[in-house]
Amino acid sequence: MKHKKVKFFKEALKSFKTSGTITPSSRFLVKRMLSKIEFKDSKLIVEYGSGNGIITNEILKKLEPSTKLVCFEVNEVFYNDLKKINHKQLIVLNTSAEDIEGEIKKLGFDKVDNIISSLPLAMLPKEVSKTIIANSYEVLKEKGRFIQFQYSTQFLKQFKAIFSKKVKLDFEPLNLPPAFIYICEK
Repeated sequence: MKHKKVKFFKEALKSFKTSGTITPSSRFLVKRMLSKIEFKDSKLIVEYGSGNGIITNEILKKLEPSTKLVCFEVNEVFYNDLKKINHKQLIVLNTSAEDIEGEIKKLGFDKVDNIISSLPLAMLPKEVSKTIIANSYEVLKEKGRFIQFQYSTQFLKQFKAIFSKKVKLDFEPLNLPPAFIYICEK
């Protein structure tokens, strides 16, 4: 476990602009984020910024047998680590979350039940983060959820504008640094 944390730290430092952190998500943050998902009703779950797979592995433990998990990871090292997770319900893509609509269509899906995101939206170019949020809204099914953690509330207004004010904010103090969780429903 310690080796995984050191590897994550080294890679996160090298690619801070796209990872947005130097520490993996705490188990408390992961648990709080995943508690917002109705796993039994989900056919397709998407994860953005999967990193070294901490959230990915917890999602895989909760999936129904017919549910697929699609992970978007642009970092080559993290992508290769995720590819080593041997799970028949997991699909790992080395592409940007901006491309969600086209990518899920290639996989035979029209809509997504839930999106879990660890993307550092504040560190991405403004147009990229705006596109990711808007495209995510478009592919979500009615009542689908977009769950995003950030270290500030600066995106609250943007999420409310896109998700018609169906946005709740939660907070996890037992994370380094403490994190805000946006729960957005279509």
